Amino acid sequence: MEISPDHILYFSSGFVKLNATIVYTWLVMSLLVWFSWFVTRKVTASAQISNQQNLLEVLVGGLLDQIKDATNQQPEKFLPLLGTLFIFILVSNLLSAVPGFNPPTGSLSTTTAFSLIVFFAVPYYGITENGLSNYLKSYVQPSPFMLPFNIISEISRTFALAVRLFGNILSGTMMGAILLVIMPLFVPVIMQMLGLLIGVVQAYIFTVLAAVFIAAGLEVHG
Repeated sequence: MEISPDHILYFSSGFVKLNATIVYTWLVMSLLVWFSWFVTRKVTASAQISNQQNLLEVLVGGLLDQIKDATNQQPEKFLPLLGTLFIFILVSNLLSAVPGFNPPTGSLSTTTAFSLIVFFAVPYYGITENGLSNYLKSYVQPSPFMLPFNIISEISRTFALAVRLFGNILSGTMMGAILLVIMPLFVPVIMQMLGLLIGVVQAYIFTVLAAVFIAAGLEVHG
């Protein structure tokens, strides 16, 4: 069993390497693009809506409510970023139930990329909302001696965000594989269901923490 999809190579030639992380990341993106087209191709404002549009409205409405609760601000401006992160992580984790599928969220490189997106989103929204000067002033508050500590705090929470998601997905995958060898009948099924639940929870936690970090930046600089 490979620990990470990064270690599963499908093609390698010099510096060019095609591993499972890349393959399954593109597979998830392709599924999301197709699903987006399929759901939105017949969107209507009438009272009679399709089941697909109803699902879309429930999903978007739920995301808006959760983002508003986490940030205490108008959630629409955060929805494209946070909604995309949530849906990608959710779908990746749910597809781990498919035999042979290696969730890209089980790769530290993927979770690190997501965390870096959040890392750069914090100053982006902070500067957009309050200006560059007010944003930079927060790093020397309440005292200039806090500058290194504030910088370390930004970096450490980004690292923690990446490792938390990676560790939970990896541990669930490994536990299921181990139990499949030891007790190959009912226990793996139960663990698989528990793993799916954990996958949903981890997608929610990652998105909420990202929203909290962004909101904290806005509040500090306001």
